[in-house]
Amino acid sequence: MSSAARILLQLEQKATNAESLIVTLKNELMKLERTQSSAAPNQLATLKLENEKLKQEVEVWKQKLVQAGLSHGVRCFSTSATCQPLVAEKVEKPTEKAENPAEKAVVSSHPDSKKAKETKKKDSVKTAEVNKVEIDDGPVDIGRIDLRIGKIVAVKKHPDADSLYVEEVDVGEGKTRTIVSGLVKHVPIEEMQDRIAIFMCNLKPAKMRGITSEGMLMCASTPEKVEILLAPNGAVPGDLVEAEGYARRPDAVLNPKKKIWEAVAPDLKTNNESVATYKGAVLSVPNKGPISAPTLANVQIK
Repeated sequence: MSSAARILLQLEQKATNAESLIVTLKNELMKLERTQSSAAPNQLATLKLENEKLKQEVEVWKQKLVQAGLSHGVRCFSTSATCQPLVAEKVEKPTEKAENPAEKAVVSSHPDSKKAKETKKKDSVKTAEVNKVEIDDGPVDIGRIDLRIGKIVAVKKHPDADSLYVEEVDVGEGKTRTIVSGLVKHVPIEEMQDRIAIFMCNLKPAKMRGITSEGMLMCASTPEKVEILLAPNGAVPGDLVEAEGYARRPDAVLNPKKKIWEAVAPDLKTNNESVATYKGAVLSVPNKGPISAPTLANVQIK
């Protein structure tokens, strides 16, 4: 055997021995975890330090193997690990040690770890509370929509939009609401003034071309024609609109993220007699009569 080969063999043997020591240390750590002796934390710290030193020593010897092998034209060496192709002058970073259960137990006993667990527990409680609120809201149906009778006490065209009216509406709150409606092409302004109609009052306020709208005027609608829904005789501002068979429990303000209106709207329609319905249930002002459209039957309400 040549001197170069003997050197390579010695280097390889040193690297193999170092890796064997690391395995032994890991086994000792596992034993410490099983015994859970009072001295375990100090011994673990010592063993971890020795382990790190041996890892670094293993890498040093491996690099010496690489350089020695490359200088003799050898591209691969076998150690206790699987043979890997080596590239000249490439220094591999020390391999991170696999997580050990005993080390994990020491880390989890650290005060910061306890604080993290407590924070996670509080977050879980908050999530459960949010989910409970959503469940307590009840089913998504017409009962979540705040429909009321209102009177348009003032109306004008939107200064920055030719198709929009800006209305001041009394819905029985002691003050008027500003509501913007896209009805200029469908209803003359003279027919808007002092009109009694049905308004949706719990939409989240939103700006329409610079003016905040605080509700929606309800209409029967087709692509060609739009009709404002008619209130029953004797209805006054503030009267509540209900759907037969559905408990009225409107949200104070609809949360746009929950898409409640978007879920309810497709089932709001006029029937064969132009009466406003939700899933076939008639919309009405209790003891005063049903809501209806002037002429449009079997069309969407929006």
